Amino acid sequence: MRKNTILVLANPTDPQLSILETLKPEANIVVGNSAEVFATVADGASVILSWSGPASLLRELFRKCPNVRWIHTRAAGVERIVFPELIESSVIVTNGTGTFSSSLGEFVLAAILYFAKDLRRMVRNQAARAWEPFDVMPISGHTLGIIGYGDIGHAVASRVRPMGMRVLAIKRHVSQAYNEDNLVEQIYSPDRRLEMLPRCDYVVATAPLTIETRGMIGQPEFAALKPTAVVINVGRGPVIDEEALVRALSEGRIKGAALDVFNREPLPKDHPFYRLENVLLSPHCADHTHDWLDKAMELFLAQFERFRNSQPLMNVVDKKLGY
Repeated sequence: MRKNTILVLANPTDPQLSILETLKPEANIVVGNSAEVFATVADGASVILSWSGPASLLRELFRKCPNVRWIHTRAAGVERIVFPELIESSVIVTNGTGTFSSSLGEFVLAAILYFAKDLRRMVRNQAARAWEPFDVMPISGHTLGIIGYGDIGHAVASRVRPMGMRVLAIKRHVSQAYNEDNLVEQIYSPDRRLEMLPRCDYVVATAPLTIETRGMIGQPEFAALKPTAVVINVGRGPVIDEEALVRALSEGRIKGAALDVFNREPLPKDHPFYRLENVLLSPHCADHTHDWLDKAMELFLAQFERFRNSQPLMNVVDKKLGY
């Protein structure tokens, strides 16, 4: 059997690349973070692993790899790596869906408890040596709305339901399997989000970034929420209109926000989010467990085993939809 040539777009010092050593008997592996590294092998490459290289490098290489059949990205979101030539091609694109979901589900639960139990106040009083008892909120019986009910949304629902929370969700395409999902009380189409939001005490955005989802949560959506509602974003920053969110938080139109993703990253030092007491910030690391990169590479190994045996790949991206 002819060996596959895998182009790995990464810094050659990335420690997880050592895991690829197990593929040496079945594949020629070339690692680099510039087009020059791949100049002599691009023509024969069948696989590209977009590990940590820039999206511009992938686009440049794609034009030089006429025989590539499969591109895998370790990320769950693909908005940075899909481009017109790739979309129109027959090349299969897969992503890292599932690798990050458990940790993100835990972060959402932590954020809900952070606001319900007012942990910021507890820490502040502890630092001030102030003994000031106060009432806390239960989360049992409260409602969480999930915008983008995919793998991450399912991970969130599976963690908050045992805590006694009700779950509503928005999903673009609803299959029979999702209709029978006993974690979710009701699933709405995206155009019915203003109908769902007033019912929610917490709202979590887990949607991918597409033309349809950019700015999906803006001023009309914040106006529809309860003043006691908390917004959480673990999907993509631009899904939420950041200026509208700052206004809603500053004016007390919603209770708070917990954010792991932003329009610009790193978040600029002068951004209003840093000054708002009702915001919990995470520097896009809610899914960075000690082994998240190892798991991402192990997923690629499992995918490559399927690829070389002509089996269907997991996590195939609909390139035109963008997820």
